[in-house]
Amino acid sequence: MSGPTHDPADYRSRDAIPIHRALISVSDKTGLVDLAKALVEAGVEIVSTGSTAKTIADAGLAVTEVAAVTGFPESLDGRVRTLHPAIHAGLLADLRLEAHEAELEALGIKPFELVVSNLYPFVETALPGAAPDDVIEQIDIGGPALVRAAAKNHANVAIVTSPSGYAQVLKALKLGGTTLAQRQRLAGEAFAHTAAYDKAVAEWFADNIGVRAENPLSEDFADTVAYEVHLKTPLRYGENAHQSAALYVEADGTGIAQATQLNGKEMSYNNYVDADAALRAAYDFDEPAVAIIKHANPCGIAVSRGAGDPIASAHERANACDPVSAYGGVIAANRPITRAAAESIRDIFTEVIVAPDFDPDALAILQSKKNLRLLKLPSGYRRAAEEFRQVSGGALIQTADTYAGFSSDAWTLVAGEEADAPTRADLEFAWRAVRSVKSNAILLAHDGASVGVGMGQVNRVDSCQLAVTRAGERAAGSVAASDAFFPFADGAEILIAAGVRAIVQPGGSIRDDEVILAAQNAGVTMYFTGERHFFH
Repeated sequence: MSGPTHDPADYRSRDAIPIHRALISVSDKTGLVDLAKALVEAGVEIVSTGSTAKTIADAGLAVTEVAAVTGFPESLDGRVRTLHPAIHAGLLADLRLEAHEAELEALGIKPFELVVSNLYPFVETALPGAAPDDVIEQIDIGGPALVRAAAKNHANVAIVTSPSGYAQVLKALKLGGTTLAQRQRLAGEAFAHTAAYDKAVAEWFADNIGVRAENPLSEDFADTVAYEVHLKTPLRYGENAHQSAALYVEADGTGIAQATQLNGKEMSYNNYVDADAALRAAYDFDEPAVAIIKHANPCGIAVSRGAGDPIASAHERANACDPVSAYGGVIAANRPITRAAAESIRDIFTEVIVAPDFDPDALAILQSKKNLRLLKLPSGYRRAAEEFRQVSGGALIQTADTYAGFSSDAWTLVAGEEADAPTRADLEFAWRAVRSVKSNAILLAHDGASVGVGMGQVNRVDSCQLAVTRAGERAAGSVAASDAFFPFADGAEILIAAGVRAIVQPGGSIRDDEVILAAQNAGVTMYFTGERHFFH
């Protein structure tokens, strides 16, 4: 059933709308009292519900209970509170229309100019092991109805769904009201908020009750996906100066977007992309590790070896792989930056360092470089279980590459002799590290550090040549990892000619026999993993 239509001439213009009456019903009480105090001081009537009304009243502020407006008590353990015409008529009346204004007056209902509502803590409740009835009780009904009603009627009502939006309300109070542009933006945020909330509920049902809609293509993905992020900050520009850009964050994210900047210039779009790529590489290792990234590709990855400071050791070894490319790079460590590591980094021009923490002495050293950006990760950093990429007209979603088969115990020896323990360790390191390199990817390694990287080429031969060229004399005696199979023997032959002693690759080419034969004839050990690591 479609809604009524009106002649455009029936609508009166409304831009700046003063706030006279506000409806507040929130689960998250952050900043509530300060907001309510500002509203009361500005002469705004506050209508509220349950614990929200009690919090406001306990602060000594005037508040009207919803029941006093509806003439109907809150009932069914609070399941029914705001679902009443005396509330929703005040939210949905389009006061650009004289007829709506007259009807409200006839009904004796006053309009709202502001709604502040955030929803029941469903996500926080729906944790593993939670009782289903407890989770279902946190499915909000009245809240989304309030939010959607106010958002639909944004021509007349401002809707705020997060404490982060309270500053806008306070500013609007001082300026005499909310503008249409503000209300439109807030309405868009509100619909995204309820969409993400419904997504969380639907996914919980799919995972716990088994009611995911049937999808003939896959049982692993929902038919509809809502993705909610919130504006954190505009950026100076995007990949290039003529592109605008901004950073958005997930409410419960623990990644690079939530990192705390401790020093340096403002982060750029490219800084964030490279820092995230560096984290992906460094956090692939359980041992202390450092990755140096330039244009989203590694120019050095290493784990600690020998005595001394582990992170300082890892950085020195990673930087030695390609110090020319590391100039102006982004560094990530999977352990706190120590004084020794800071001293190792200090004299190398670096754009960004990201780590779980910085020792006080290290921070003092690095903060002396005023332009060096230092990012401290939030606790519990983790990669998302699913990866999202926009394409024209849609999006691609895939599960993250968290393949666990890094141990050589799962590999198949196809040429040469079984590798000794140090060689196997290097092969396992190379197989982990190569998946952070853009395809086609070849990585040479020795003693837990990359010594040559060939990345992003349109054929594997060029990647092999690039890797051995960058490694130079270090190629001799190194091991090699290829992110996908060798379609011909020529790529492997370049590695063998450079002195590579062992190769790990997925296998699976129709010419595997030719590749194996090249390794066999050269006495080079070769393993197949049975799994590739493309990274585009």
